[in-house]
Amino acid sequence: MSTTDRTPASVPGLDRYVVIGNPVAHSKSPFIHGRFAGQTVQQMDYQHLLAPLDGFFDAVQDFRQGGGKGANVTVPFKLEAFALATELTPRAQAAGAVNTLKFDGDRILGDNTDGIGLVADIARNAGVSFAGKRVLLLGAGGAARGVLLPILAELPAQLVIANRTLSRAEQLAAQAGAQAGVAALEFSSLSGQFDVIINATSASINDEVPPIPAGLFAAGSLAYDMMYGSRPTAFLNFAAQHGATARDGLGMLVEQAAEAFHLWRGVRPDTQSVFADLRKALEQQ
Repeated sequence: MSTTDRTPASVPGLDRYVVIGNPVAHSKSPFIHGRFAGQTVQQMDYQHLLAPLDGFFDAVQDFRQGGGKGANVTVPFKLEAFALATELTPRAQAAGAVNTLKFDGDRILGDNTDGIGLVADIARNAGVSFAGKRVLLLGAGGAARGVLLPILAELPAQLVIANRTLSRAEQLAAQAGAQAGVAALEFSSLSGQFDVIINATSASINDEVPPIPAGLFAAGSLAYDMMYGSRPTAFLNFAAQHGATARDGLGMLVEQAAEAFHLWRGVRPDTQSVFADLRKALEQQ
């Protein structure tokens, strides 16, 4: 199937799902959900769907009318998916963005699985508990907003949100309400040490490191970049040079996909084997 087709051709007898974005051909979601479907014996077909930048709504409607059951949503359409949904999960409401849609008649359920995916990867796969830890969240955009409340639900001792623009960090911190231990700072004001540092900025896209001091990494700390690739990001290299354990966001990608799969199909796939297969595929690129 060409990723330039607006509506992928249906496969007889299979429930249809897509990942919608622009661009979208790079997405690993068909690889992941294909593995999930195989291991759980689900009769489903999952493909890429390229939507025009000004045509997200029409692309979704065409797909639904063709029998589509659900969709993952990637850049730049997460805010449009939020507006399109007729019903939102609490975590989607908190995130202000939707990355998963489930279609049921006239009902369009919008969810955001990014935060639960990050927490699952760090707490279960990396074996690092947030409870009682000092956590630093770098960035205050959509990626940070999507993971804020799931991190806070793990009861860290402290959560600092740092951003180039203080007002944006303060706006995000305000979403935590009166919860103790949440602070907002500019990058230039950061000091002290943290047990978990999460890079939710876009710096890694340009192979850059956020402007943070090297001394922020506590002994035995975890540095986590929500980006992933065939090699470590500049942020992860920087963190490793200063004593942190480095982990990229590939596990988050797989775990958030598993949460979407469960929403759609009612079963939970094994993520470890899919993560290993995907990592191997990336390393061979």
